[in-house]
Amino acid sequence: MINPLIQALIFLINTIFGIYILLLMLRFLLTLMQVGFRGNKLLQLLLKLTDPPLQLLYTFVPGWKNVDIAAIVLMLLLKMLEWVLVTWLWGKSISLWGLFILSTANILSLLIYIFIFSILIQVILDWVTPHDSYNPIGNILYYLNEPLLQPARNWAKPLQNYGIDFSPFIVTICLYLADIILVGFLLQLA
Repeated sequence: MINPLIQALIFLINTIFGIYILLLMLRFLLTLMQVGFRGNKLLQLLLKLTDPPLQLLYTFVPGWKNVDIAAIVLMLLLKMLEWVLVTWLWGKSISLWGLFILSTANILSLLIYIFIFSILIQVILDWVTPHDSYNPIGNILYYLNEPLLQPARNWAKPLQNYGIDFSPFIVTICLYLADIILVGFLLQLA
């Protein structure tokens, strides 16, 4: 049985690292999808919170097209550090290769679940808010999810004749399958 103090410390480590890695992942995705950060106070805050360590990494790790490679490197390093701290508190050890694979699997799973939840939130917002109103969160979600939803819409075009957009459902199923297969395979390797 784990000491409650160690269990609380593990919870704090997972929470702090998890929140910051989530912020880095959102910045990475919004940069990748070319969402404009100007004019949106929420996105400006995201930039302000994630900029200091990334500015340091940008001197060593260049970007490629719209891909913020420094953000990927920082997410992996932070996730690896989190696992090192947690396994140390558990009194266990993990190989460097296993640590890298486990961290990669966790980052990939986070990416998949960000898309799953953002699609779910976008669907709920579409039901609640009228289409002619401007919603800054809805706008961000549109730019984030549209590259995944558009191919599914094209594929499910015959179903749209019934007035229902099945693309969020199709993409969500594909994302869950990707999580089960890809992340599951990586976790087996670790």
